Amino acid sequence: MKYTKGLSSFGLTVALSCLYMSGNAQTHTPPPQLLAGNYKPVMLNAPVKYQDDVTVTGTVVDQSGTGLPGVTVVVQGTTRGTATDVNGNFTLAAPAGSTLVFSYIGYTTQEVPLGNKTNLNVTLSQDTKALQEVVIVGYGTQKKSDVTGSVTSVTSENFVKGQVTTPEQLITGKVAGVQITSNGGAPGSGSRIRIRGGSSLNASNDPLIVIDGVPIENSTVAGSGNPLNFINPDDIESFNILKDASATAIYGSRASNGVIIITTKKGKIGQKQEIRFSSQFSLSKIKKENDVLTADQFRSIVQEHGSAAQAALLGSANTNWQDLIFQEAYTTDNNFSLSGADKSLPYHVTVGYLNQEGILKTSKFDRASGSVSLSPSLFDDHLKVNFNVKGAITNSRFADAGAIGAAVAFDPTKPVYAPENAFGGYYQWTDANGNFNPLATRNPLSLLEQRRDEGFVKRSIGNIQLDYKFHFLPDLRANLNLGYDITSSNGTTTFPANFAPNAVEGGRTTTFAQSKQNHLADFYLNYVKELSSLSSRIEATAGYSYQQFEINNPKFPVLNAAGTVITEAGRPEQIPYRLKSYFGRINYSLLDRYLLTATLRADGSSRFSENNRWGTFPAIAFAWRIAEESFLKNSSFVSDLKLRLGYGLTGQQDLGTGSRDVFPYLARYTLGDNTAQYQLGFDAQGNPVYYTTFRPEGYDQNIKWEETATYNAGLDFGFANNRITGSLDYFFKETRDLLAEVDVPAGSNLINRLTTNVGNMETKGLEAALNFTAIDNGRLTWDVGVNATYITREITKLSKVKDENSIGNLVGTIAGGTGNRIQVNTVGYAPNSFYVYKQVYDENGKPIEGLYADLDGNGVVNEKDKYRYKNPEGNVNLGFNSSLTYGKWNFSLVARAVLDNYVYNNIYSNNGAYQAFSFSNYLTNVSPNVLETNFQNFQLFSDYYMENASFLRMESMNLSYELGSVANNKVGVRLNANVQNAFVITKYKGLDPEIAGGIDNNFYPRPRVYTLGVSLQL
Repeated sequence: MKYTKGLSSFGLTVALSCLYMSGNAQTHTPPPQLLAGNYKPVMLNAPVKYQDDVTVTGTVVDQSGTGLPGVTVVVQGTTRGTATDVNGNFTLAAPAGSTLVFSYIGYTTQEVPLGNKTNLNVTLSQDTKALQEVVIVGYGTQKKSDVTGSVTSVTSENFVKGQVTTPEQLITGKVAGVQITSNGGAPGSGSRIRIRGGSSLNASNDPLIVIDGVPIENSTVAGSGNPLNFINPDDIESFNILKDASATAIYGSRASNGVIIITTKKGKIGQKQEIRFSSQFSLSKIKKENDVLTADQFRSIVQEHGSAAQAALLGSANTNWQDLIFQEAYTTDNNFSLSGADKSLPYHVTVGYLNQEGILKTSKFDRASGSVSLSPSLFDDHLKVNFNVKGAITNSRFADAGAIGAAVAFDPTKPVYAPENAFGGYYQWTDANGNFNPLATRNPLSLLEQRRDEGFVKRSIGNIQLDYKFHFLPDLRANLNLGYDITSSNGTTTFPANFAPNAVEGGRTTTFAQSKQNHLADFYLNYVKELSSLSSRIEATAGYSYQQFEINNPKFPVLNAAGTVITEAGRPEQIPYRLKSYFGRINYSLLDRYLLTATLRADGSSRFSENNRWGTFPAIAFAWRIAEESFLKNSSFVSDLKLRLGYGLTGQQDLGTGSRDVFPYLARYTLGDNTAQYQLGFDAQGNPVYYTTFRPEGYDQNIKWEETATYNAGLDFGFANNRITGSLDYFFKETRDLLAEVDVPAGSNLINRLTTNVGNMETKGLEAALNFTAIDNGRLTWDVGVNATYITREITKLSKVKDENSIGNLVGTIAGGTGNRIQVNTVGYAPNSFYVYKQVYDENGKPIEGLYADLDGNGVVNEKDKYRYKNPEGNVNLGFNSSLTYGKWNFSLVARAVLDNYVYNNIYSNNGAYQAFSFSNYLTNVSPNVLETNFQNFQLFSDYYMENASFLRMESMNLSYELGSVANNKVGVRLNANVQNAFVITKYKGLDPEIAGGIDNNFYPRPRVYTLGVSLQL
């Protein structure tokens, strides 16, 4: 496909261009290995030599006395400068008495006053902060250079800029192997996060998320569109993503889909008090609407293809229903923070308020958040305390996304309002008796304005962590972490008495509430010993973890507008479950270049029976720091090179939070509703007495852990003094005993579909990340990052009994008919592969209605002729980010691309036939696509509606300016402007090519967002 190649060429061209510039930038000398012939340094700006200039010569060396090539030498406060040659020598014309600034990546910048000197010998020291950079791993930290697993760290300096309302948006497109797909443009909505594609079919594929040491309960929260939207992104300092099993196995049962460790901002000892305030204002606009026929086009179509009775139903209005339901939306986001240190008590306090409107009318999200962090050190730094409390109150109003589909389908010749109508003044289709027609499409605007669906959520997460270094044995530390995650929510959904079709009931009010509690107790011992006689270092960690969850779902009666009970309250639910774990890890370093990590964790889950309750999850990894070997240690080109090999086993037990999901091994009975009552006797007045019955639920007493074995081979590298850094990883994951929902033979269980351990799945992939500084001359800096991921997934087993005739398990419900499914899980194919007929076309390339390929050659086209065609997940994911700084200006961008993802266009298939307006007493608009196909009847399962949805999206473009200090140099001011979702390049014909699950229907569009902001620092 032409444009697919174009995307690849785009990425390659950018990468090669940047590499070329990094080697030929005016301020930097390429490494000696890249030089051809003699090299002469080039001046940044060929300066005019003034009368008071002096010619300064000199040499720049490292601490061993070796000359450093490519060191930037700039006259302070100017753009005049040069770079050292291959031997570290330089010559520069500079004003007498000026100061020269020497800068080099990986070394500390040094300022040298000239005075009366004209010859300088400068020694640059390595930046020990960079050398000692640490990453957060499970239950502790490690130097980045010592990490043996696949771990990526993203700090606040590199976050995605703009109107970011939920945490995961901060790293979108930034990390190889991590795909973040927003669930749509609704305010406060979340994203689907996948690390290396996920590992399960029906169990959760979400990664474990740990916030300041507390693994949070990440399931759906009643009254919230996103379980993560209570976290204020402005509070976050860093993300550490653990991707392979050797890195994640310390979390055992919860780590088969990777781990994301979020660390919030803290005060620091010695820090002066800082007050920061930031404010952003955003405008969101819809980028594109679904294709529909105009009123005049629809009138023409109905008159040409419809009956006289259908033509008689046409109106005279010209209504664009999509213009009516969408709006320009505004967002304000304000954040205040106070941080510093009072003697030995570092503190960080924040307050934030977000008010976000949605582009679909009536949708809205408010969040008030606050946090307190205290980090004192006591007893001469032997006891370190981390105390964190975060809280948020969110208020969401949810718009009915069905209004989007209704706006596509509702007759555009009808008016919006009908004052004489009994349905609140909105026009609605009625039957012959003037009653609401329940088969017809509802008025889209009434679906929004006559429905009030609100959720109110309070959530708090906090912990106190005590880290004690023993006085009598400083090599030994004890760490106790006590944490909690508590949520309380409630809400109502209300329809007025005149809302169709609830007018018969006199309106309807449904109430819900929920509370969740998650309590954590972790304790571990950590021992670190330098064995100087063996040139070794050993670190051992052993600990215990206990986490208790409880979910309470009270039930309320359904009322009408007058307060009369329509439906009695059901039985409330109380669902507790627990996890208990023992874990240990050993890190061993030999000669500071041979690294070994071994991990073991045993997990017990109350979700399984006593016979299957415990799972054991080991991991081992080896790393070789090749750059520390004698043959590379003094290399002026190779600054880092590390080989990583790892294997690990992780588990899965997270099926959901309903009673059936939490305890799938238990025999249970469910109380029936009013339609499942049994008469037993009569009362004193002779009236029959009815009793509600209990019905048995299906269960599998032998259900057990799903396990994922992961193999990983990786290479970390750095060249030209880490001016170019990156990594390459190959991974292979095999999931065994899949927790999957499958059909069961009639009579073999109490239900038709059962969740059990029935299969295996394999995932393979390659990851590549490259970061490089194309320009760095003290005045102008250009940093570029690219990443790419290639993933394939295949189901290798899906039944306990081999059945050659089985098509697999149908999934993926679509609009159009009842119970139609367009996807299937089958052995030998990727999960959720599309399952469709192969469309036959005429000589002009036009689809022939109802004619499909007879793939099995038996002369009859039926269900057996459907085939598996592609899947929603693209095999290739690309990310590109760039940051260009010149003086006080900075321009940054983030772009993403996905290749070979497919989407089923359910908007077209559900409205793409003249049959759409052939029903009695009402009309439905048809898709303009019908003008291409001329289909008379729906062809829901034709692969004609399958589209390659590969795309390139400009995620964010940000421009900022450091205004400097104002108010007598007391306040620092920074201004910024941002555009999110600036453009999308794709051939997909629908609203958006990026749809989790791959079925396009009632999708809430992602808007284009324009943002202006200001930040103040005192």
